[in-house]
Amino acid sequence: MSTPQLLDPTATRPYQSYVYAYPHKTAYRPLADRPELRTLWATEPKDALSLYLHIPFCEVRCGFCNLFTRIGAPGELTTRYLDALDRQATAVRDALAEDGGAAQIRFANAAFGGGTPTFLEAAELERLCDIAERRMGADLRAIPLSVEASPATATADRLAVLAGRGATRLSLGVQSFVDAEARAAVRPQRRADVEAALGRIRDARIPVLNIDLIYGIDGQTEHTWRTSLDAALAWRPEELYLYPLYVRPLTGLGKHGTAPADADWDAQRLRLYRQGRDHLLAAGYVQVSMRMFRRADAPPQGADDYACQTDGMIGLGCGARSYTSSLHYSFDYAVDLREIRTIIDEYTATEDFGRAVHGRRVDGAEARRRHLLQSLLQADGMPLADYRKRFDADPCEDFPAELERFADRGWLDPDTTAGVLRLTPEGLAHSDAIGPELFSAEVRAAMAAYELK
Repeated sequence: MSTPQLLDPTATRPYQSYVYAYPHKTAYRPLADRPELRTLWATEPKDALSLYLHIPFCEVRCGFCNLFTRIGAPGELTTRYLDALDRQATAVRDALAEDGGAAQIRFANAAFGGGTPTFLEAAELERLCDIAERRMGADLRAIPLSVEASPATATADRLAVLAGRGATRLSLGVQSFVDAEARAAVRPQRRADVEAALGRIRDARIPVLNIDLIYGIDGQTEHTWRTSLDAALAWRPEELYLYPLYVRPLTGLGKHGTAPADADWDAQRLRLYRQGRDHLLAAGYVQVSMRMFRRADAPPQGADDYACQTDGMIGLGCGARSYTSSLHYSFDYAVDLREIRTIIDEYTATEDFGRAVHGRRVDGAEARRRHLLQSLLQADGMPLADYRKRFDADPCEDFPAELERFADRGWLDPDTTAGVLRLTPEGLAHSDAIGPELFSAEVRAAMAAYELK
């Protein structure tokens, strides 16, 4: 491996931020006008919507996790939460169908995320599917449906419900098959339990199995990383996600200051990334993005891992985002468990879900940034014709400084004869540096001003 860039103090660090949405929720603010949903969606296309239902519960919170989730659900909290989700779904569907627009509403894909959706018991998962189908009108058996799970909650009865209701993809958060590494990441699990969960998932015959793995864990080596990669490959998963470990403020690892020295850790993660990438490519997988690898013969699942960022996204639940072409909105965001519990309690007590309360406006300039960011970070790159058709402009004229920097660093493929703006393999490896460099000054300022909670 060649690492001269990492040894250069002026070079851009490869691991700055995992960019899975733009603008980030820390750039959202309370919406003073609290716009009505029926007004927000009145002129939006509704024939290919994405649907996301958020379940903010986990049996344990991993040390690296900064997702909007709490540990456990005392009392009747899951029932109260599903009641609120039902009320919200009813309000959103009514808003979408305003002025006789019900016939135009079609969902192209759906996902249950969290948290851990399979924290819910089997009967509660049935109710969750009913909310998606009977309240929102999504035909779960006719569209791709992805569900996230953990080994401990991937039980046979829960998986049977999901398979029966049309789940086409089950994503299992394994992170490591090495027990000591799982403990180091504050994810207490045994490999034997993980293997048993994978067996149950295969028995359920859900078409696509995804396994999440993490590199950069304290004590992880090239040998132990290969152990996890090979253990995952033994199940021939249709998809694999390889995530670099981040230690963020207010997470379990962040509170205990367990991140290694920056330069050494950057070098370790970049080395393990390349090892994992090359190993999966040799095993017959195709790289879709820095994180995502798909088995070459896997069944298609529709849009890839940036589908949740497309315009026309309906998010239900207190940690879900919704996207129109001009406004991204959600509820308040937190990482601290006490703050999360408060937000969940407020959500379950809400009766009126007819307005957007927290979000960020997206103007034409931000829409261009978002399109470039979410397209360029895919291995296939961004077709220039798509950008020109949507914005009647050229990305090289809209973002000359950014694209020139990427090209100078060897991150941008100079060959555009195919009409595609594409990252080089080294550029894909630096996706977590490229993403933040595409943030606007206004979004950067809003994120910097956000008060962690």
